[in-house]
Amino acid sequence: MIKTGTRLSIFPLGGALLLPGAFLPLHIFEPRYRALVSDALARDRRIAMIQPLPGSEGDHPALFDIGCVGKIGQVEALPDGRFNVVLEGVSRFRLLRELDVTTPFRQVLADLESFDRDAGDELVLASTARAGIEREARRFAAAHGYDIDWDQVARLDDESLVNGLAQVIPFDIAAKQALLEAANLDVRADLLAELLRFSSAGDGDDSTLQ
Repeated sequence: MIKTGTRLSIFPLGGALLLPGAFLPLHIFEPRYRALVSDALARDRRIAMIQPLPGSEGDHPALFDIGCVGKIGQVEALPDGRFNVVLEGVSRFRLLRELDVTTPFRQVLADLESFDRDAGDELVLASTARAGIEREARRFAAAHGYDIDWDQVARLDDESLVNGLAQVIPFDIAAKQALLEAANLDVRADLLAELLRFSSAGDGDDSTLQ
């Protein structure tokens, strides 16, 4: 198990939300992140996803304090050196400090013990909360013209439903970060319902999410 003070290789990417127990597909094409994937595959297959702060520009943007460690599951190595990978969220982490390294990718010292419960038992919502999420998701889909298989959605467990919606809906960076930092599934579900409700009140243009 990863302990406090663990060195993590990070992939800063705005709008790409990874949550514990959820999956995030990535197409890796930049040389520094191709090196990151190659290094991870040779070691423990772990990559830490974290968002840059809004307005932070350049090759070394400032970062939020909290991200999520993912483990590479599926991987496709392409002939030109690019990768298609799928990360499975393992645990959130808190960035303690950035390390001075010679690798082309950034590395940090991180605390994971604060998020021990991320790898705990299956989390369950109250039935009213679950119904509220599905209701707001239907309204959102109708407002934005999304065609959803609602029978398949109904078969998802509560955590997969909340985390899956939080990841795929194009909320802005600040909203994505708030969903990541939510204390528990109940808090994340309440915030998700509020964001869906606000987005559904727009005119159907995805710009209302930004």
